[in-house]
Amino acid sequence: MGNDRPRARDIGLTPGGLSPGRFNSITDVRGVRIGQKTLIVGDDIRTGVTAILPHEGNLFQEKVPGAIFVENGFGKLVGSTQVNELGEIETPIMLTNTLCVHRVADALIDYMLAMPENSDVTSINPVVGETNDGFLNNIRKKAVGRDEVFSSLANATEGPVEEGCVGAGTGTRALGFKGGIGTSSRLLSGDLGNYTVGVIVQTNFGGDLTIKGAPVGKVLASLSPSKKNEDDSQKIERRNTGDVQKLGSVMVVIATDAPVGFRNLRRVAVRSALGLGRTGFTSRNHSGDYFIAFTTADGSRTGPSGFKANRKKLVEEEEELTNDAMDPLFLGVIEATEEAVYNSLFKATTMKGHENHETEALPIDATAEILRKHKAL
Repeated sequence: MGNDRPRARDIGLTPGGLSPGRFNSITDVRGVRIGQKTLIVGDDIRTGVTAILPHEGNLFQEKVPGAIFVENGFGKLVGSTQVNELGEIETPIMLTNTLCVHRVADALIDYMLAMPENSDVTSINPVVGETNDGFLNNIRKKAVGRDEVFSSLANATEGPVEEGCVGAGTGTRALGFKGGIGTSSRLLSGDLGNYTVGVIVQTNFGGDLTIKGAPVGKVLASLSPSKKNEDDSQKIERRNTGDVQKLGSVMVVIATDAPVGFRNLRRVAVRSALGLGRTGFTSRNHSGDYFIAFTTADGSRTGPSGFKANRKKLVEEEEELTNDAMDPLFLGVIEATEEAVYNSLFKATTMKGHENHETEALPIDATAEILRKHKAL
């Protein structure tokens, strides 16, 4: 969707051994919808917002089990303490840029309070995360606000998800190239439980791109005329100040339909970081690296009073998975996270923005050639 650049699987790149879902997207988890608003205005606004809705109903009245893992906390994630205290998510999850987090949170509160069933509500815990897109976007203009939030929520749909330079990924960079929004999923069929796990990422982090063990980033850097003769100290300086951003962050949102509670959702979120590691991700001192996990399992929703929400509308509650049954979910989230990162890079296009800064897209043909040489395709 969105442009003619391929996703990872379109060139034969298949990370891991599990199969993806129908759309190879977080929306393969039943009920999950994604909405986005992209802002590309003039020569300096390159930003947006991405909304993740666990189900189509009123999330405050039908909360979903959730957990958050913070790998490195140099960032802004509104609502995280209550999620981890109560193990529940009661609003859509929103992603945007650093200086718009609180504008988005305020708009999300308005959205939730306006629902008729919430007319007596006096406390809302919005969940809003970010990465800093200030290299390509004039972030001080704080371009994302109420209109963009309401638009992203209104256009949220199931099915294929637009990736690359869209929504909260419009102005981001990752692993030395143009980053963005990416998604993937894994099916845990048959003996693995017949569950689905899906991931959506907002990539904006540093490191040397690695794909199935192939040193793609290093090889591409060596092919660049301006970088061929660099010594190690020059490479380090460049990565800290130029082509690979000094500040780097990532937001990862994980959905599953497996019946798991807060503790095991957090364990799933922790494993997602292993998928990032496969791509060359490095968690730096100035990284905001956040992982949000939730389940849409039947019978798992709770209402404001803590009792099961709309019990008559839900099928009988499934028994929560035991610790010994978690391994397939761990593997699934690792693989889906890895592929989601690749999709964010493959689908992103070269972008010029604020102060005439430019970030190039990952060159697909050259990447494929490197992968073939390393027998990764």
